[in-house]
Amino acid sequence: MSDRAITGAEAFRAAVARLTGAGVPDPARDARLLLAHALGVTPDRVMLALQDPLSEDAATLFDAALAARSARQPVSQITGRRHFWGRSFRVTRDVLDPRPETEGLIAEALRAPFSEVLDLGTGSGAILLTLLAERPLAQGLATDLSPAALAVAQANAATLGLGARARFAQGSWFDPVVGSFDLIVSNPPYISAAEMAGLSPEVLEWEPHLALTPGGDGLDAYRAIAAGAPAHLRPGGRLMVEIGPAQGADVAALFAAAGLAEIRVLPDFDGRDRVVAAIRPA
Repeated sequence: MSDRAITGAEAFRAAVARLTGAGVPDPARDARLLLAHALGVTPDRVMLALQDPLSEDAATLFDAALAARSARQPVSQITGRRHFWGRSFRVTRDVLDPRPETEGLIAEALRAPFSEVLDLGTGSGAILLTLLAERPLAQGLATDLSPAALAVAQANAATLGLGARARFAQGSWFDPVVGSFDLIVSNPPYISAAEMAGLSPEVLEWEPHLALTPGGDGLDAYRAIAAGAPAHLRPGGRLMVEIGPAQGADVAALFAAAGLAEIRVLPDFDGRDRVVAAIRPA
């Protein structure tokens, strides 16, 4: 029996078969990302290392990563990182994995200037920190009910060099908020109780339920945001939230009832309702 070290290519092929057997949706992509993690290289450099023997340490790390992914743990939790709007964010089981769909909220927020931004239910801090990184003169406050999530967000702020412009407060929605802002953003929990059972194992079993669902019809967070936003928005200030694809009309109605104006429901890149935006009348 040969004790020859397997090459990266051999390990990759075996990994794809292993993840396929575990029912992982995109096994080749995930095998490549996890092999890059094990090798300590960026994913675009993996192909250059496929013909080289896999070191014992890399093989051990790769095997552990594959075992975790086979148990349907998200890749970002295994590697501890997620790319969002061109930057790398630390993620843990205490925060939602930033989704590409949320970049639509960023794009809409950046369409107009702002100096003070409030991010409600910040999680990893990806929304607030991206906005501050894109607008070097802006400052912001992020709130979250979870102290563990805030710790992740604060670590991301420090890594990105934004600690001096980002503040963090623990509490529910507007409870810890003082002052007014010209931009309020949020990607709140919006999955209804009835929809939870239909989520993928990666979401249902590994992401924090506090950040996924408020229970009931999934609209409680929007009720709280609509009720509190007018008191914390400057005249002409903007409010925008991410929503589930079937929630546009309901959230727009909540914003209208709160006295907000110029309400728009915006689609994501798949054409599904994804963001509701409104303005506090001047």
